[in-house]
Amino acid sequence: MEAGLPARLHHTASAAPAGIVHLGLGAFFRAHGAIYVEQAMAASGGDWGIIGVSLQSPGTRDRLAPQGWAYTALELGPEGETAQVVTVLRDVLVAPENPQAVLDAMAAPAVRIVSLTVTEKGYCHQPSTGRLNADHPDIRHDLAGPLPKSAPGFLVRALQARRAAGVGPFTVLCCDNLPENGRVVRGVVLDLARLIDPDLATWIEANVAFPSTMVDRIVPATTPDDLDRVKALTGQRDEAPVMHEPFRQWVVEDRFCAGRPDLGAVGVQLVDDVTPFEHMKLRMLNGTHSSLAYLGYLAGHQTIADTMADPDMAQFVDRLWRSEIIPALTPLPGTDLAAYADALAARYANPAIRHRTWQIAMDGSQKLPQRILGTIAEGRAAGRPVPGLTLVMAAWMRYVSGRDEAGAAIEVKDPLAPQLAALWHTDPVATVDAFLALAQVFPASLRDDPGFRSDLVGALNLLLGHGARAAVRA
Repeated sequence: MEAGLPARLHHTASAAPAGIVHLGLGAFFRAHGAIYVEQAMAASGGDWGIIGVSLQSPGTRDRLAPQGWAYTALELGPEGETAQVVTVLRDVLVAPENPQAVLDAMAAPAVRIVSLTVTEKGYCHQPSTGRLNADHPDIRHDLAGPLPKSAPGFLVRALQARRAAGVGPFTVLCCDNLPENGRVVRGVVLDLARLIDPDLATWIEANVAFPSTMVDRIVPATTPDDLDRVKALTGQRDEAPVMHEPFRQWVVEDRFCAGRPDLGAVGVQLVDDVTPFEHMKLRMLNGTHSSLAYLGYLAGHQTIADTMADPDMAQFVDRLWRSEIIPALTPLPGTDLAAYADALAARYANPAIRHRTWQIAMDGSQKLPQRILGTIAEGRAAGRPVPGLTLVMAAWMRYVSGRDEAGAAIEVKDPLAPQLAALWHTDPVATVDAFLALAQVFPASLRDDPGFRSDLVGALNLLLGHGARAAVRA
């Protein structure tokens, strides 16, 4: 080490066997689920160390390996920052480099849970139906041979290996923002298993648990400046820290087939049915996060906190909660939805959380059916006006055109990005008709609703004629 340079964070990983394999080792899981698991082991013991799997690239592995898989989690509170070193990781594998090593890890008898944060698009499903997209290139690859590419492929092939070896099943614990995420992943896994081996599908259906979950913590993308902040705070150079807000929540259906950490001891809510919790969160948090992302980006705001500092945007999102989203929800016993909205507004406005609107705007074609369109459909069916959420959909259409209000290029990150850009016309009516034809995004009830079509045309005209800031003010 050169003189004057800070020591790099280093840890000697535990030799205890891992009890969890996690697919999709991104910042969110490392700032949320991994911390819960580490704290549960500290509270009640157990060999629940985690083997992380990167399904795309070696970057996370390469940054963590010299640190013995340890990393800093930096809590960004409105009044200051608090750092902790997380040491729950035992190894990190890179699936494209060695898919067999990933399968071997998942098939190990000590592994009792395989958890996932692979984003909505990682399940290779059709968002409108929840079923496996058998024509997805990764699924076609996984059907052609035993070494998979996709997350569903790894789940099915690992369970196939465990069954063949006489090893019991593991619990599949989805931690992605999908409604009824356990049911969705179960359906995708069974669809793929039936195409590979119907007997395997029958065994999975009878033995494997797929509890649904709801996760909540704002985790902004880590920047080079964040590495410098961690170094200044801790005196150690960490190449793989994660940033997070103080708030956290994890609601889990308590259905595990091979044991679990003592999650209840560290604040995880273990419930019989997670559905009302996830509806509340998907629509009130994720739905308004997406709303602020598209309208905020178009109005020139780089982060959610910047967007909430705009009085027009803050008033707009408050109206979404009070007038359009809360009326579509069934209140949870003991939960005040208006107070929950107030708490969300305070979290969004936290100036320490630099959560980029561009980051949240990614993959809208996969996210918006659950976050926005379900609320619109239910509101229209009940005769409730939903002008704000309709404006959000118009803002998404403007965003994925690839040009902002000043004509500057937008780097659109979406599985359908080229297709979406091609739907944009100079005529707003033609644009709306082209977008409404997307069956994989818009449900039939809205595609066939002339009133919604008319309202969407009106919202797009308002957006094009006056801009995002004036549109939300209107």
